[in-house]
Amino acid sequence: MKLYLDTSTPETILKLNDREYRYTFDRSLAEKLLDFIREKLAENNATWQDLTEITFMSGPGSFTGLRIGASIVNALAHELNIPLYTHKGEKVKIIAPDYGRGANISSPRK
Repeated sequence: MKLYLDTSTPETILKLNDREYRYTFDRSLAEKLLDFIREKLAENNATWQDLTEITFMSGPGSFTGLRIGASIVNALAHELNIPLYTHKGEKVKIIAPDYGRGANISSPRK
């Protein structure tokens, strides 16, 4: 089963083969995303071990969303020993998020 994940916008998009799921996690993405994926796998009578590849929308987009999504797909691909692809179709060992711009670092207060 192929998994596609896009956490670059407030609305998370998960695809399992041809079935698409959308959900807005607000500020709970980090704590609920893995459960959301597991629930959708179960709805498709599948488990983590049924995943054969992962594609991730690596950006540009939300800094926090991309960091969380990239962490999850990197860990899953590594632990399940399955291929990992960017949304451009490039096979990679690890996803590096593309934020679309440099870091916005504020000046120190002191």
